[in-house]
Amino acid sequence: MQTVDKKKFKAQAHALNPVVMIGHAGFTAAVLAEIEIALNSHELIKIRIRAEREERKLISEKICQDSGATLIQAIGQIVVVYRPKPKN
Repeated sequence: MQTVDKKKFKAQAHALNPVVMIGHAGFTAAVLAEIEIALNSHELIKIRIRAEREERKLISEKICQDSGATLIQAIGQIVVVYRPKPKN
């Protein structure tokens, strides 16, 4: 796996709006499907996780594990993840 330039992606992510919101229902299969669609389209996405700090950390780790994405940044309720587009 190639190394990811987190500094570059943090700068790019600054202008992005969250494309996926995780609320009281938590991290579900439907949420994972939306994350997959967003990553396939954009590679770099912001996700808003409305949960307590420890739960946010667990959810962000689960997102990266299940989607194969790399965690770029986590500030408060916002998580930025990156996954290169699949080659056709």
